[in-house]
Order: sequence, then structure tokens, then C-alpha cells
Amino acid sequence: MKYFISLLVVAVSFALGSVPNDWETATLARIKAPTFPDRDFVITAYGAKSGADCSDAIYAAIKACNAAGGGRVVVPAGEWLTGAIRLESNVNLHVSEGATLRWIFDTAKYPVVFTRWEGIECMNYSALIYAFEQENIAVTGKGTLDGGADWTTWWGWTEGGRGTSKQNISRTLLFEMGERGVPVNERVFGPGHYLRPNFIQPYRCKNILVEGVKIIRAPMWQVHPVLSQNITVRGVTIVSHGPNNDGCNPESSTDVLIEGTLFDTGDDCIAIKSGRNADGRRVNVPTENVIVRNCEMKAGHGGVVLGSECGGGIRNVLVEHCTMDSPELDRALRFKNNAMRGGTVENIVMRNVTIGRVREAVLTIDFLYEEGPRGPFKPVVRNVELDSITSSASPRVMFIRGFENSVIDNIRISNSTFRGVTDPEVINHAGSIMFRNVTIEPAKKERSLSPAGR
Repeated sequence: MKYFISLLVVAVSFALGSVPNDWETATLARIKAPTFPDRDFVITAYGAKSGADCSDAIYAAIKACNAAGGGRVVVPAGEWLTGAIRLESNVNLHVSEGATLRWIFDTAKYPVVFTRWEGIECMNYSALIYAFEQENIAVTGKGTLDGGADWTTWWGWTEGGRGTSKQNISRTLLFEMGERGVPVNERVFGPGHYLRPNFIQPYRCKNILVEGVKIIRAPMWQVHPVLSQNITVRGVTIVSHGPNNDGCNPESSTDVLIEGTLFDTGDDCIAIKSGRNADGRRVNVPTENVIVRNCEMKAGHGGVVLGSECGGGIRNVLVEHCTMDSPELDRALRFKNNAMRGGTVENIVMRNVTIGRVREAVLTIDFLYEEGPRGPFKPVVRNVELDSITSSASPRVMFIRGFENSVIDNIRISNSTFRGVTDPEVINHAGSIMFRNVTIEPAKKERSLSPAGR
């Protein structure tokens, strides 16, 4: 026990501060899930047949619903196949209990649209469910959204690792275009390239609801609102373990509520973003006013992650009343950034969170991620508060790596208990870190008995 206490006394400075969170009440007052007229447009009335490609029928139902002033486009019980779906204003795509909407792996069914891919704007394959500059849209119901991804389809584009995969050639080209400032309409991907589409992507939209559905087998990021406002993700079950299968990634978006949702993912459960490198700074729109509550995080690289694409900045994030527990969950709260991306991340609160086992640390702040200090843009993380946190097993409480001239400051941990800690804390190039009423308990060593002592 003394080993851990003495380590922390050296690493921690007691600098008082207050994370401003007056925005919480105002944010919740602004976030209102959209409502829809009591009109149903059942896809079978437009020619949909169970087990067949229903793309045209779904399109016709959405058009009719929008033209009538809004309502629900209903997918009834059964299995229905489709290509990319494009939502329009005042349309609620309702997937009924007992229904499975399954996407076909045929790239011709995914038109090239204006999108953002890993934080860089471009023209690429449409998300499986896409909307552009629409208002009052929803995906609801107790049915299943099956993206159809596996290693013979979308996921196979990443085989061989990032250095040799089909996707990497296109990815590298897109990143170069972003750095050179190539106009977005000239960054054309899609056919002949291998950038996987996201699952649900409202782009420049307002008043968005995703509620109740189960999402499986996503090609890539699963719920990805971009440059959007007033977003509610509620009661969703997300279970998908492919590459880059982040659960919910609000990007350059404002007023976001994620609640009552289960995340069991192949990457970060929730990753909050705001654009990558030069292109993120060009757009320069932060993600702000995000509330995550009453969620369960199972497998994933991190429970709630900020970055690494955060060139527009991230501020005002509250995580509360969540549970995080899995041998396959790496961290509870993670910040990742570097000097090629830059951006300021501030005013982050995690409170009343119960953590079982994580593989790296409860709190990770890593500025040596990928390019690390090799770049001219200063990464900043400041005003971070963890309060009333309990964890049962982790190598350490904190894994914090900055570099000279980066900013990691005003990190406060209070009223918390961390059990089963096995390794020394990692704290490099950090400013003030304050502990108040914190207990850290080392893991108990297994007692071995010799034959004579048994």
C-alpha cells in the first residue's frame, strides 16, 4: 500500500479548481426528441416482399411520408433486404418488433454522397441510413438493423492491417487530400476505393432520434451524427465486433443525449470527435454539450473516448450513472490526441460510474497516440473531473502521457475508490492533478502454500 501512496504523492499537486457545468440543465432543456404525425406508411403497401430487395419500396414509402407532412415508415415483422436508405424530414423509420432490416453487400446500392470519413470530408459511399440537411428524423422500434458486415464483405476491406489493406490505399489518399486542402467535391471515393460506410449518419441535420433498435454487423462506425444539433440516442442495443465498430460517435455536433444504451463493440463504445488534422481545423466546429447517462459499456477500446479526431475542439461532456465492465474493455475514460491533430478538450465530468475490470487504466490521457509530438499543433486537455467512481480491477488508475509544451491540467478525482490496482501510475508532462477523498487498494496477491504448510 505504501508504494502506491508514495507514488501518488510525488505525482499529484493539490491545485483547487472548479469544472464549470452550469450548462447541464440548459442542455437538457434544449434537447427534445422529435415527434411525428400519427400516420403510418407500411413498406408492404409500396411493394416490399419479405426476403427480397425492398430498396425501391422503402424509398417510395419515405417519399410518400415526407410529401404527406410526416409520419412513420413501418417495417413490419419479417426479414427485409435493402441497400442504402436516405431519410427525409419528418420521417420516422420504424422497425417493428420481430423485424430484421438487413443490408445487401452490393456497392452499387450505396450511392456516393457528401460525408465525413475518419474526420475528413469527402464524397464516398452513403451510410446505410443517411440524411443530409434534414429536420425531424428518427430510426425507432424494437427490431434489428443488420448491416450484413463480415470478413467476406465490408470488414474484408481491412484485411492485412492498416499498412497493406485495400482500405489503407484509399485512406492514405484521403488524408493527403485533406492536408493539401483539395476541394471536397474533388475528393471522390466510392467505386474503385475501399472506404467502408458508416451505419447511421445524419449530416447537417436537426432534431434526430435513434431509439429502441438493435444494431449488429456494422461496416464501420455505427451511430455517427455529423455537424448536427439536438440528437437523442436512447435505449439502443449495439453489438458489433468488426474493425472500427465504434458504437456512437457524435462529431462536430451540439446538444447530444445518449442514454439507456448498451455498447458491446469492436472499438470505442462512445467516441466524441470534431474533425481530423487540417480538414478538422478548416471546418472548425466543436462538439459540445453532450450528456451520457444510464448506459452500459461492455467490450470496447474505451467506454467514453474523446478524440483522436478533435481539431474543432470538444467541450462540456457529462458521463453519469453508467456501468462499465468487461475483460475486453481497455479504459473507462480516454483522451487521445497528438501534435498533428491539436484541438482543445475541456470541461469533462464523469460521476457516479461503476467500473468492473478494465485492461489499461480507469483514466487515460495519451498525447503520444500515433504521431505523438511530431507536429506543430498543441493538444490541450483541461478541466476534467471524476467524482464518485468505483472500480474493482485495473492495472492503474491513471495512464497520462503528454510531452513538452502540451497541456494536461486541472484533473480532479474525488470521492472515489479504486480496487485491484496492480501497477504504478503513469504520469508524464502533466500539470495539476488533485485527489480528494480517494482510496486506492492494491490487488491482493494469491497466497501460495508449500506442501508442508497445507
